[in-house]
Amino acid sequence: MKVCHVITRLIVGGAQENTILTCAGLVRRGHEVTLVAGPETGPEGSMWNEARRSGAAAVCVDSLRRNPRPVMEWRCLRELTTLFRRERFDIVHTHSSKAGILGRWAAHRAGVPVIVHTIHGMSFNRTQRAATRWMYRVLERRAGRVTTAFISVADAMTRQAVEAGVGPPEKFTTIYSGMDTAAYEPSAERRRAIRDEWGVRDDEIVVGTVARLFRNKGYDEIVRAMPSAVGRCAGLRFVWVGDGPDRDRYVEELRQMGFSDRVRLTGLVRPEGIPALVAGFDILLHASRWEGLPRALVQGLLMEVPGVAFDNDGAPEVIRDGETGVLAPFGDVRALSDGIVRLVGDSELRRRMGSAGRRLCLERFDAGAMVDSIDALYAGLR
Repeated sequence: MKVCHVITRLIVGGAQENTILTCAGLVRRGHEVTLVAGPETGPEGSMWNEARRSGAAAVCVDSLRRNPRPVMEWRCLRELTTLFRRERFDIVHTHSSKAGILGRWAAHRAGVPVIVHTIHGMSFNRTQRAATRWMYRVLERRAGRVTTAFISVADAMTRQAVEAGVGPPEKFTTIYSGMDTAAYEPSAERRRAIRDEWGVRDDEIVVGTVARLFRNKGYDEIVRAMPSAVGRCAGLRFVWVGDGPDRDRYVEELRQMGFSDRVRLTGLVRPEGIPALVAGFDILLHASRWEGLPRALVQGLLMEVPGVAFDNDGAPEVIRDGETGVLAPFGDVRALSDGIVRLVGDSELRRRMGSAGRRLCLERFDAGAMVDSIDALYAGLR
């Protein structure tokens, strides 16, 4: 089968990692795969090298840009249409909002027989202004008309899309976002090595976050939750893994709070480096304002680290409250802080949750199983 995947940017991020793992898995299964993306990167880092190593033909379309520019969008639509007509793909599979909308319309114009779109997170959400949210809903509904099938990375994405009129329920299939689970092997040696590097004592608790340093990833809420948690648990240390456009602002906020020495910022970390860092966490804190399937929570649980998260989007499909972590009502900063304190005070609860979470994630979030499901879906659509 000749398949083309299209995504807006190949920055270091969950949707990008998911897409590259999918391309690599499809190549191993004998498919001819092309991966198309725009040129933009940023402080989050680039995954173009990983794309090239996947075995897929990696193609950069310069006009595929994230920020809205009508002239550039028309140019991108024409270029993608030309590419799809020339290559005569059996399937075009899109990801992310810009590439999803332009890519699906280009595939339709080019006569591609099967058009698939993965919803990694809704393009419209409650953090947006009403006019922006309305515009994206309209665009997604129109693109939905030419979409053969949708893949949701969590059941929550299907519910939201169907409620918004993006497509009928029968077009949607949940295929959970997959990980290279073999890379996540918890051990006392890995834990000790990274904690020694950080200078963390045995009696200190490390609360880690793995996310771009960006407002929508919930860092405002994390910063607001920290004083209450620290006030009740003196031995708390925080590690933030990632980089992003809001880094300088958060560094200044931490300085003003007197928390600079309590929070370690690792900067950009490649995906393959994440397991070694998560090994040093006791709790994984995730407060994203919107996210399809929070891969960071899966990364934590694979290393037997329980999570504390808001109960929005796909988080409850990873964190089963009281079983694999603690869920807080969306936006409730005090409840987020209480969740941290609850886990800090009970090491046996953390151990039980981490063990249960690892079993769940090995079963549900393996990359090989993800690609098998996508391959089977493709076969059923042809």
